[in-house]
Amino acid sequence: MTTPDNAADPSAEATDKTTPAATGVAAQNWDTAAADPQYRAAVVDLLGALAYGELAAFERLAEDAKLAPTLSDKAELAKMASAEFHHFERLRDRLAAVGAEPTESMEPFVAALDGFHRQTAPSDWLEGLVKAFVGDSIASDFYREVAARLDADTRGLVLSVLDDTGHASFAVEKVRAAIDADPRVGGRLALWARRLMGEALSQSQRVVADRDALSTMLVGGVADGFDLAEVGRMFSRITEAHTKRMAALGLAA
Repeated sequence: MTTPDNAADPSAEATDKTTPAATGVAAQNWDTAAADPQYRAAVVDLLGALAYGELAAFERLAEDAKLAPTLSDKAELAKMASAEFHHFERLRDRLAAVGAEPTESMEPFVAALDGFHRQTAPSDWLEGLVKAFVGDSIASDFYREVAARLDADTRGLVLSVLDDTGHASFAVEKVRAAIDADPRVGGRLALWARRLMGEALSQSQRVVADRDALSTMLVGGVADGFDLAEVGRMFSRITEAHTKRMAALGLAA
């Protein structure tokens, strides 16, 4: 994932401050928490969704490199793609370690994620950068929110694979430079980013709705899941972080 987790993203500090404090099951390790079969199923679903997301991110960055205007830009994207594939490998190995078949765990999420990427295929280099920075970051914000309610072992893995691969500062630099060179670009990219926001939120909601264990974790009933009111607050925090990322790009939310 390309969610910024450092100073390159002005929303990172706000996200860190507003994410709910981990309590209850978050103080347990995997062996203890996984005694609840519904919790285990929710975690396997979560890791499966993340694993396929990382694999798709690797493929997409490799494709985006073909649109890069310079050799140095191609090299940067190739390095980021390599980092995404390493994240995928860690998630795949973790699924196997907890007794889940990685391919089977990813399969339920293929249609939704592929559909999202088909509907939001960038038409040029700049749209690809905005998609990786804005679209992927919305999904990563969602996973970070869920991570606060996970056992310590799983939470550590999830947060580590959501680390920024370097796309944050890279995207901000390139998009701002393009807008400085041609201010008309800003309007087009702002519309594109707003479309990405709507599609990403819809896709996240579809993924959760289709998987009983994940939806139960979010609305309560598995360990220390969110209640319905907290779900609303969660999406408000995600929207706020999106607005700050848009400002970092020099775009209107």
